[in-house]
Amino acid sequence: MKLAYDIKDKPKAGQLIIFAFQQLLAILAATIAVPSIVGNGMSQSAALFGAGVGTLVYLLFTRCKSPVFLGSSFAFIGSMFAAFAGASSMNVGYLGLIFGAIFAGLVYVVIALVVKAAGVAWINKLMPAVVIGPTVAIIGLSLAGNAIGDMLAYTDEGFVMTTKGAVGFICALVTLFTVMICSVFGKKMSKLIPFIIGIAAGYIVATCFTLIGKAAGNASLMIVDIADHKNLSSIIEKDLLEDPGLHNTLLGDGVGSMVGAFFGGCPNTTYGESVGCVAITGNASVVTILATAVLAIVASFVAPFVTLLSTIPSCVMGGVCVTLYGFIAVSGLKMIQKVDLDQNKNLFVVSVILIAGVGGMSMSFGKVTLTEVACALILGIITNLILSRKKDDEPVEEIAAPVEETVEESFEAEEEAVEAVIEE
Repeated sequence: MKLAYDIKDKPKAGQLIIFAFQQLLAILAATIAVPSIVGNGMSQSAALFGAGVGTLVYLLFTRCKSPVFLGSSFAFIGSMFAAFAGASSMNVGYLGLIFGAIFAGLVYVVIALVVKAAGVAWINKLMPAVVIGPTVAIIGLSLAGNAIGDMLAYTDEGFVMTTKGAVGFICALVTLFTVMICSVFGKKMSKLIPFIIGIAAGYIVATCFTLIGKAAGNASLMIVDIADHKNLSSIIEKDLLEDPGLHNTLLGDGVGSMVGAFFGGCPNTTYGESVGCVAITGNASVVTILATAVLAIVASFVAPFVTLLSTIPSCVMGGVCVTLYGFIAVSGLKMIQKVDLDQNKNLFVVSVILIAGVGGMSMSFGKVTLTEVACALILGIITNLILSRKKDDEPVEEIAAPVEETVEESFEAEEEAVEAVIEE
C-alpha cells in the first residue's frame, strides 16, 4: 500500500498530537483491561504508564525503525495470577507481581540473545510466506470473537437480541461504518484519523441513547511478536527481522516490559491493534508512535482522562476492532498471494494452519499452554518441512507444449501424404 507517512516522516505538530491520540485509542481498551482482570492492586494508570515507557525503550532498541506500540499482554495473565499467589504465600504482596513481570520480560531478553547468536535465516526458512501468511491471518481471526463479543456486549447469553443489545449493536454499526466511510471516501485528514471520527460518532450515538435511558454501560508471545513484525514489514515494505533485527525487537520488547514493571505496569507485547492502525491509515511514522508513548505516560497521571477514555462503550470499541482485526487477517492472506497454491504441498500447509487455528486447537502440558496460534504455526512448520522435500510439479504449459507439437507434426505428415498421392 502507499503510505501517507513513511517511517522517517514527521507530521506537523498539530497533526502529530491527533495521530498519537488515535493510536492511543486503538490500544487503550486492551491495555487497561489486563490490570482490571488481574486485580490484586494493579492500576490501569500504572499499566498505561508502563506501556508508554516500554514503547520508548522498544523504539530505542529498534533504532526507531519499527512503528508499533507495546501494550499490556493478555498472554501473561495466568502467570501474573500465579505470581500473586506465590507472593501471597511468601507475604511479599504486590512486590511479587512486579518481580513476575520483570522475569517475564527477561524471557524475551534470553530469546533475543539466542537469535542474535544464531541469526534469522533459520526463522525465514522455518516460516516462509506459506507458513507465516496464514498464521498472521489466524491471529486476526482468533481475535474475531473478541470484536463480535464487544459489538454484542449488551445482548443476553447466547447473543439473544434484547432492546439493550439492539442499542449497543446500533452504536457498534455506526462506529464501524463511520470508520470504513472515512477511510475509503475521506479526504486528507479524515482519511488519516478514521478511528477518532468513528469512535466519536459511536460515542455520540451511545450518549444520545443514554440520555433517553436506553443505552447500556460498559499466544505464544514470540510467535505473535514475529508474526506482528512480519506483518508490519509487509506494510512498510522493509524487513524488520533483518533491520533493525529480530534480536533488537525482542530486546526492546523484553527490556521495555522490565522497565515498565518497575513502575507497576504489566508485561508488554507488540499490539496487533497498533499494526492495524498503521495499515488502515497509512501512517507508519515512528514519530507518531513516539508521541503516543509520551501521551500515554502523560495521560497516566491524569485520572479523569483515563476514566473518560474507559467510559467508551465496549460496543463502540467492538465496531472499531472489526476493522483492526480484519485488516490483520487480510494482511496475512495477502502474504499468500505470491505462493503457488496450485502446488498441493503449499495448499496443505495453508490448510492445516487455517483449520487448526480457526478450529481452536490448543494444548496444555501441565502449567504450559500452547494457544491456537502457536499450535497452528507449529503444525504448519512441521507440514512444510515434510512436504518441502517434494520438488515443484512441472507447469502444465511445459507438459502441454510437446503434446501440441506432436499433434501439429501429425497433421503436417498427413498433408504431405495427401499431396504426394495427388501428384501421382
